[in-house]
Amino acid sequence: MTSSTEYAVRLSDVEIARRRIDGLIHRTPVMHSRLFDERAGRSVFFKCENLQRVGAFKMRGAANAVMALDDAAAAKGVLTHSSGNHAQALALAARERGIAAHIVMPENAPAVKRRAVEAYGARVYPCAPTLCARETTARDVQTQTGAAFIHPYDRAEIIAGQGTCVMELLEEVPDLDAVIAPVGGGGLLSGTAIASRALRAATRVFGAEPAGADDAARSLAAGRLIPQEDPRTIADGLLTSLGILTWPIVRDHVEAILTVPDEATIAAMRLVMGRLKIVIEPSAAVAVAAVLDDAFPPPGQIARVGVVLSGGNVDLDHLPW
Repeated sequence: MTSSTEYAVRLSDVEIARRRIDGLIHRTPVMHSRLFDERAGRSVFFKCENLQRVGAFKMRGAANAVMALDDAAAAKGVLTHSSGNHAQALALAARERGIAAHIVMPENAPAVKRRAVEAYGARVYPCAPTLCARETTARDVQTQTGAAFIHPYDRAEIIAGQGTCVMELLEEVPDLDAVIAPVGGGGLLSGTAIASRALRAATRVFGAEPAGADDAARSLAAGRLIPQEDPRTIADGLLTSLGILTWPIVRDHVEAILTVPDEATIAAMRLVMGRLKIVIEPSAAVAVAAVLDDAFPPPGQIARVGVVLSGGNVDLDHLPW
C-alpha cells in the first residue's frame, strides 16, 4: 500500500483540523440497535452526522477550510457553487468567522435550501442548472469579490475536516472490524480512509454508492479514475465524480465500494427511522443498505462495523415512499 505521505492529507492534518474546529461542530452520538444487529447479523454502530450542525458531515470540512484561511484571504470572503449541504455548511462556517459567503446555486434548487443558505447570512447567486453555468458564475463572482473558492470535496482542508468524523467514532468504538461511508466526490470517504488506516490499520474501509451513480466503484475496479456520467438515483448527495485529490486515497486505502439499488436505499431509510427513531437522507441510507447487502463480507469476517450516517436533510413532505 502506498504511503500516505504522497497524498494531499495525512493524519496530522486531521488532528490539526480537529483542534481547529473544536467548538464549531457537534461531537455527534454513536447509536446502536439490538434489533438492527439481529437484522444485519453483526454489531452495527451508527455515527450520526445527521445530527451535526446543518444536518450533515459537511460542516466539519467547511469549518476547517474557513478557519484555515489567513486573515487577508478571509477578509475577502468565501465562495462555492452548491445546491446541497456544502452550501449551508460554508454559509454557517463563514458566519462563525464573521466573513462574507457567496454561494452560486442553480435556479432549480429547492427553495427551502436557498432559504436555509440565506438564513445563515450568505449571498446567493442563481444560475442556470448546468455545471458550466455554475462554474462560469462562480468565476465571475470570484473576479468581482476576490473571495476564496472552497471546493465541496477536492480540497485538502475539506478532506481533513471530514476525517475528524471517524476519529471520533474510533475513540468511542475502538475495536471496529470495518467502517463504511457513502461516496460521491470522495471527501468523506477519503478522510475516513486516512484517519482509520492511521489510527487502526486492522480496520477495513469500505465505500457505498448508488447503483445508478457508480463511478467510484467502476474506477476502483478499473484502477483509473472514471468520471460520472448521467447519474440516476434518489441519493442526490452522491451525484458527483471523485476528485483529483480524493481519488488516489480511495484507490489505495478503500478495500471495496459496494453499490445498492434505490429500492434498497429506501428500505434502509425506513428501517433506520423505525429502529433508531432518527431521520436520514438517501445518501446516508446507501451505506446502511450496503451493510445489509449480501455482497458485504459475512459476519464471520466482519463482526463489528461502523456506519457513517452522512446527513439527515430530507424533505419530510416528499419522502420516497
